[in-house]
Amino acid sequence: MSDHFAELLMYVAPEPVQQANQAWLTRLLERLSLTRLNADHLDLHGLWLAPELLVTQTCGYPLMTQLRGQVRVIGRPRYELAHSSLGDHCSLLLTREDNPRTALADFFDSRGVINGHDSNSCMNLLRERLAPLQRDGRFFASVGISGAHRESLRWLREDRADLAAIDSVTFDYLARFAPQEVAGLRIVTHSAPSPTLPYIGPLDLSDERVLQIREAMNLALRDLPHVVETLGIHEVLPASEDDYQVLLHYRQEALSAGYSTLK
Repeated sequence: MSDHFAELLMYVAPEPVQQANQAWLTRLLERLSLTRLNADHLDLHGLWLAPELLVTQTCGYPLMTQLRGQVRVIGRPRYELAHSSLGDHCSLLLTREDNPRTALADFFDSRGVINGHDSNSCMNLLRERLAPLQRDGRFFASVGISGAHRESLRWLREDRADLAAIDSVTFDYLARFAPQEVAGLRIVTHSAPSPTLPYIGPLDLSDERVLQIREAMNLALRDLPHVVETLGIHEVLPASEDDYQVLLHYRQEALSAGYSTLK
């Protein structure tokens, strides 16, 4: 037996999702005959690059802009949820139900909110949609930084912002398990499709080990039908950095339109 970090920190709420993640990881390590190290002292970037890492999940945009060539992609989840399927997800561009704006172009000079500038779902996918609509490199009157999808939703509900791009998996989890957090909001439009958030391990994983971990993840899902039902994850698909090249393409489209920074 050996010790490894194994954490799923991208989708940690509501509580049933967190519990299902923990049950899945526990069964995964049992199948691999490994013990789990406590990772509470690590921030996300430290976890992503830890040599003791077995598996974790990252965002596709940091994968391609910060971690490229430093980690191995193990796979990506096939969610079957209301707005995510077949290894893809998207962002839902949301506003309050009582906002009089309807088309996306109507939100020019409104108040935007994002988690942060390194996120695919809240920034990169939103920027791609707004690039054709910006004027002289600007779309919003202001852009606030909330730090998290759930906080961005709070900003919308409390009328502190008019438009936010929310990861569709997050939205579907909240709509099911914490509907009060999306109550009073409506979808303006969807972003372009994006590959679901990748599972990663350390760079020195062999192809054989990558396959072994991915197969163990899938076997653990088959062992735990309640986890499949809660998470909506039916399979971990093979994946590589090449699958996420499309996110850099979206970035380049916005740059070419003169919209390098979401503002």
